Amino acid sequence: MSNSININGRDIGHNQPPYIIAEMSANHNGSIDNAFSIVDMAKESGADAVKLQTYRPDTITMKMNTPEFMIEGGLWDGQSLYELYENAFMPWDWHKPLFDHAKKKDITIFSSPFDNSAVDLLEDLNSPAYKIASFEAIDLQLIKYVALTGKPMIISTGMADQEEIEEAIVTAKEGGCSSLAILHCVSGYPAPASDYNLRTLVDMKERFNLVSGLSDHTIDNTTAISSIALGASIIEKHVTLNRNGGGPDDSFSLEKSELEQLCKGAYTAWEALGKIDYGRKSSEQGNAKFRRSLYFIKNIQKGELITEEHVKSIRPGFGLAPKHFEEILGKEVSESIKSGTAVSWKQIKK
Repeated sequence: MSNSININGRDIGHNQPPYIIAEMSANHNGSIDNAFSIVDMAKESGADAVKLQTYRPDTITMKMNTPEFMIEGGLWDGQSLYELYENAFMPWDWHKPLFDHAKKKDITIFSSPFDNSAVDLLEDLNSPAYKIASFEAIDLQLIKYVALTGKPMIISTGMADQEEIEEAIVTAKEGGCSSLAILHCVSGYPAPASDYNLRTLVDMKERFNLVSGLSDHTIDNTTAISSIALGASIIEKHVTLNRNGGGPDDSFSLEKSELEQLCKGAYTAWEALGKIDYGRKSSEQGNAKFRRSLYFIKNIQKGELITEEHVKSIRPGFGLAPKHFEEILGKEVSESIKSGTAVSWKQIKK
């Protein structure tokens, strides 16, 4: 596998700026106009892509109210799985208008399919990539079906252990996926930063030799931006028009100003990583003259010997480097020198 992938003409890897995915999820809140506005917001904020979720309640669960189908605790306490997804899903006939709108706005759009029929729909729309959600990372049949498209695939790894991640990767590769990335993820909504253990990113990159990133469910940008320093090349974040909009995912999603901050902050963090370089930087050139150097701080006559009373290490930096201080002590000066003169070798008798 390559250390970079390409989605819709955009290279993604450690040598490129972070790829920011704005996850719409259920934050359309039942309105296609909201969905259009989220695409616009993502583009205006600097995100690279908008991601949808493609499912119907009956493709993801069953209409049951028995205990194992009920949600206890958290944001969706008391709802059945079917009720949650019935309220949250995006009508399938919205996909084409949204893909067309994103193309018009010049922002990449793709989706997370939750069954084979969703993949078929997205293939009809020529989706440039696919994202496997954390809850589906163990659905090897779905991964295999997505791999058959030959499109780039991103797999979130929330809740998956090392063996399950390896199984997903092997399935994708053997199924024909040659452009694969994985995202470290904590599937809590929201998730505390302390659960993220971002050092795992370093190990993931080395262990699996894939483009890696972060699917972040914390409520601010600190965790996401920090992940860049540990090798994240992709950042996925839920976004919303209004955190108080009342939708299933609104409360842990970024609003426009925060998405803008994420895009700028992630780029700055990546830019700051740079390369290994011990040389003087361009921004330092003008200040080099203000480093310390050796200056005469007392008048001295021709033929006198230099003592500690005559010379001192001070700013600015036009004299000899301070490391020569002991070397010039006891040396005879070849000319009379006034206090405030930078020390140079030509003043010292050989």
